[in-house]
Amino acid sequence: MEELKYIGKPIPRIDALEKATGKIKYMSDLKFPNMAFGKILRAKYPHAKILKIDTSKAEALPGVVAVITHKDVPGVNGFGIVVPDMPVLCKDKVRYIGDAVAAVAAETEEIAEKAIKLIDVEYEPLPVVEDPEEAMEEDAPKIHEEGNIHLHTEITRGDVESAFKEADLIIEETFFTGRQDHTPLETEGGVAFVDEEGVLHVYVGSQYPQRDQLQLARCLNWNPKKIHVVSYPVGGAFGRKDELSIQPILALLAIKAKRPVKITLSREESIIAYWKRHPFKMRYKVAFKKDGTLLGVDAYLVEDKGAYSSLGGPVLNLAVEHACGPYRVDNVHVDGYAVFTNNGIAGAFRGFGAPQTAFAIETIMDIASRKLGIDPIELRKKNALRKGDRTSIGNVLTTSVGTELVLDAIKESYIWKNRDALRKEQSKPWLRRGVGMALTYQGTGLGVGIPDYGGAILNMNEDGGFTVRIGTVDYGQGIGTSYAQIVAEAMHVPIEKVKVILGDSFLTADSGPTSASRGVYTGGKAAVIAADKMKEILKEKAAELLKVSTDRLDFDFGYVFDKDSGNKVSYEELAQAFKEVGSLPETEGYFLVPTADIKLENAFGLPHHIFAFSAHAAYVEVNTLTGEVSVIEGAEAVDGGVIINRQGYEAQVEGGFVMGMGYGLMEHTIIEKGIVKNPNFSTYIIPTIKDAPRRIEAIPVINPEDTGPFRSKGIAETVMVATPPAVTNAIYDATGARIFRIPATPEVVYFAIKESQNEDID
Repeated sequence: MEELKYIGKPIPRIDALEKATGKIKYMSDLKFPNMAFGKILRAKYPHAKILKIDTSKAEALPGVVAVITHKDVPGVNGFGIVVPDMPVLCKDKVRYIGDAVAAVAAETEEIAEKAIKLIDVEYEPLPVVEDPEEAMEEDAPKIHEEGNIHLHTEITRGDVESAFKEADLIIEETFFTGRQDHTPLETEGGVAFVDEEGVLHVYVGSQYPQRDQLQLARCLNWNPKKIHVVSYPVGGAFGRKDELSIQPILALLAIKAKRPVKITLSREESIIAYWKRHPFKMRYKVAFKKDGTLLGVDAYLVEDKGAYSSLGGPVLNLAVEHACGPYRVDNVHVDGYAVFTNNGIAGAFRGFGAPQTAFAIETIMDIASRKLGIDPIELRKKNALRKGDRTSIGNVLTTSVGTELVLDAIKESYIWKNRDALRKEQSKPWLRRGVGMALTYQGTGLGVGIPDYGGAILNMNEDGGFTVRIGTVDYGQGIGTSYAQIVAEAMHVPIEKVKVILGDSFLTADSGPTSASRGVYTGGKAAVIAADKMKEILKEKAAELLKVSTDRLDFDFGYVFDKDSGNKVSYEELAQAFKEVGSLPETEGYFLVPTADIKLENAFGLPHHIFAFSAHAAYVEVNTLTGEVSVIEGAEAVDGGVIINRQGYEAQVEGGFVMGMGYGLMEHTIIEKGIVKNPNFSTYIIPTIKDAPRRIEAIPVINPEDTGPFRSKGIAETVMVATPPAVTNAIYDATGARIFRIPATPEVVYFAIKESQNEDID
């Protein structure tokens, strides 16, 4: 195999110096001459009719340059990736406490803040719908006229009832997961303005500039070619910036004010107003034979959708697909509901439904392991999916499958190999230590029936280097560096001569959303295709200059050479030769993501075709007097195909583990009667460096995926998905207390310990 120069190496991030020195400007840092400042008036009630909106006092306030309501929306007053049911500005009803009702632009932020308080909105409060199961009842107040059930997906395969009759062990449990906030470093913010040629420029960090451009065109009733969306750089996202947020309001204010307008949300407004991870209630009934064979799974899933659709349907479907974990099971019934409530809004979030069901199924696997007396890794390995197997929803796995490989790797981790000794390392009688593990997988890409493609434009530069232009964005995961490595390797050019342009609707190729663990896979593959086309063009020109046939030519770093004579021509010389007769070459590469062998008609997007796999282990200490849990160490073995950037791989594992730890132990947006009770970092608790484990062992599992660029695939989501159950299984290992609700806050753990002690006494 050819030795690779850049792929798999720990290449420093191409934007590291700019970020470390503060040179890079995020959207909330931007300033333009004559810029006004915008503020948004949010709903006073979580569920109410709007009877009247009076903006006259705000309009009369000196320093106010624009005031907008629903009357100022010239196009569709709604947006949403799947269903455009979220109003830009509410007209006759509000459905959650963060709904936007009006907005103003003023000379200063202080004037804008004062102006929105002068807008008079008359409401008729409606009953608040809090419980998604109650929301499904016939007599429940309707949040939308069509009803409160956004989506119902049911999948049946095999004979579940027969499986339970045959079973030696049946486990039935109910699980609950929390409403995690993404808490990216940068809140929603940016600037919009219309230039002299009538082009609207929108600078807001997001995950898909071309889709933002299309949605804005619908809301504004504008030609999309007259809307320029710049969505990079982004100060963190994790799915939060997949959907629109402030963009339509920002654009409307800029158009009406006829000058640049800037909006930057406070942390409190961001938490109250925008997306969360969907809370789930899950009832599971699972059948095993005494030898550990998984016979059947019956799962009932209820997703709290919040007030609007966004990506709640696809999230539910992915949860249904992953409900049985990465295991062979022939008898399956999964019944899932996505239900509207007045509990804020929920949308895309790293893992996209898989973390919720992973918590449930991996807890059950741990229970089964103990009840059957089978080692937890061996039980999983016995039932693990392998290449050629049929998944729980019926598709055959024909791409790379790494279940056994990651299980073997986690078995050799420091935590797992030394778990008996580690359990005994406790300084006080009330501090108990334990080790837990979990296995997961994550579908890569958007799934069957949803357009899923990568695009890249490659330009040769005068110095013999190249510029690659891809529409996906780098929001901290290092995707730009991966693209630079891929192009440098594919074009046989020093990486210093590769420039990367991302996330610009005018400059970059449409490469789909930066989500679903697909960025490197799709954009990288498109870049390789563009590079192959570029090399053919370079060969033709080199053959002309060297006066040989193209079949005698090959590439070295920065050169095309004649394999027979050794004569060569540099890329820089080729660039000059192109310029002399015209322009430098440009190529485009487009890649359609391969799909599964079947399509489920009753579940759009299912099944997936390519999966990443990971096994996680956690070593915890539990204070049995208070319920506090400390994660001392973590480990992950991740199958992401061939690693593009070793440094990036380790960063993904470490960041994913800590995010999963936060989801499992502390993060939950508390909403009562539709009101957010913890809208800032004094009450919404996220892991800090003090909470992070002292070590997270990142174990690379090289399992080449032939369809990917340099045989790689995405790992951005799987790295966090199995951490919560690994942690909660470790809590059980330490205390004998089983956790069925996350986050496992000190209160949850304390009462679980008390309950387990009562059970022992009984």
